[in-house]
Amino acid sequence: MLAFTLGFSFTIGRFGGIRTQKMTWFEDLFSKYSMVMVLLGLCIFFSVMTVREQQPTPQEAVREVWSDHRAPMQWGTMVVGSQSPEDEDFADEFAQAWKIAGVRSPEERVWLGTPQEIRKRIESQGVQEMELILAPGARNWVLFQDIESKFPGQKIQLTVVGGSRWPNFLKRQNLINVVNRIVEIGILAVGMTLVILTGGIDLSVGSLIAMSSVVTTVLIRDYFGGVHATGLGVVGAGLVGVALCGVCGWINGGMIVGFKIPPFIATLGMMMIASGMAFMISRGQSIDQVPYFFVWLGRGNWVGIPVAVWLMLLIFGIAHGVMACTIFGRSLYAIGGNEVAARLCGVRVGWITAGAYGVSGLLAGLGGLVMASRLGTGDAKYGMMYELYVIAAVVVGGTSLRGGHGSMFGTLIGALIIAVIENGMNLMQIDSYAQKVVFGGIILMAVLIDQLRRKT
Repeated sequence: MLAFTLGFSFTIGRFGGIRTQKMTWFEDLFSKYSMVMVLLGLCIFFSVMTVREQQPTPQEAVREVWSDHRAPMQWGTMVVGSQSPEDEDFADEFAQAWKIAGVRSPEERVWLGTPQEIRKRIESQGVQEMELILAPGARNWVLFQDIESKFPGQKIQLTVVGGSRWPNFLKRQNLINVVNRIVEIGILAVGMTLVILTGGIDLSVGSLIAMSSVVTTVLIRDYFGGVHATGLGVVGAGLVGVALCGVCGWINGGMIVGFKIPPFIATLGMMMIASGMAFMISRGQSIDQVPYFFVWLGRGNWVGIPVAVWLMLLIFGIAHGVMACTIFGRSLYAIGGNEVAARLCGVRVGWITAGAYGVSGLLAGLGGLVMASRLGTGDAKYGMMYELYVIAAVVVGGTSLRGGHGSMFGTLIGALIIAVIENGMNLMQIDSYAQKVVFGGIILMAVLIDQLRRKT
């Protein structure tokens, strides 16, 4: 599905028609928004593939059963279910409705137990007419199949509250989870976009996540009071962790610019150094001696949306403004397009390139702070393989690995594509090994499309 959609978007962009005035708008549309259409196509695909019967909430069940204003006492109504928490919540809602309606002892109209226990209770009632409202746990019991033959002489009406069919993918909470899942990847992808636009690469961001989380939580534990730390202490520790990662980023840039070390080698070395430092500082242990409010950044909500998501969107917005409206942003494109020409035009290539790596390090540190806040601990094992997911998000979003071409909007779409694919495959219960194959195919396909685009 993904390969077809990516291939389709490229084909339209490359061969989108004969060079005529009528087809110009069509070709232009797909060349600019092909990845958006890929994202929409994936959302539609996973929505169709995850359509399931949705069980109504207890409140919805009460409204459906009595929507016709039927009296709650009619038919000697009872709620029947198993002793599961779901069925207990279901029965409690009906008991509350009966209580409001003035029914005495509504708890006596709730029967929870095994099928054998329920059968004995039905037989012991000795009434001719009865209505049984089946909770979710009792709807498939054999007891209620061909019920007339099991209880001769009794008129038993079964009421099953039906649910609607709706894609699990399109549930509100799942959509929030999709975006929340890529917060750290999205934050890191902003910095990675800056680096790749210059024609470089940064493999150290995953290890910097771990180092930031460890440094922050160790400072809180050892110097700011641990679980009794104040807000100012937590903020100070977080700033130190983020700043240290920024310094590592500047060191990457300095080695690349000053000593002409290939970005792959320089950042690979920093990746190993940062990972080793994280394990040395933490001694291989998780650090969880942090105050209760430390998790606000990673788990807090504002107007129903996680605070971390708002932070990620703010960073993308700022980065888009920088790329579109500042000399720094335009210089990055110039360096990636032709470094020699950019230098001849007066662009301070060395400072701009080192700055891109410095910002990438700072954002990696911020991503580590968010991850530590989300999980409530610092750990040297955080961020493993994140550099590959981040690079995949940037490349899938249309940023060229050769530099000089890309956008923050495209990177955001690329990160969402990665998150949607991962979430959709999880909902479809595809195992993790197959998911790795899919993600590997995504990276290869995105790079192939970039190569083919450059030949046109």
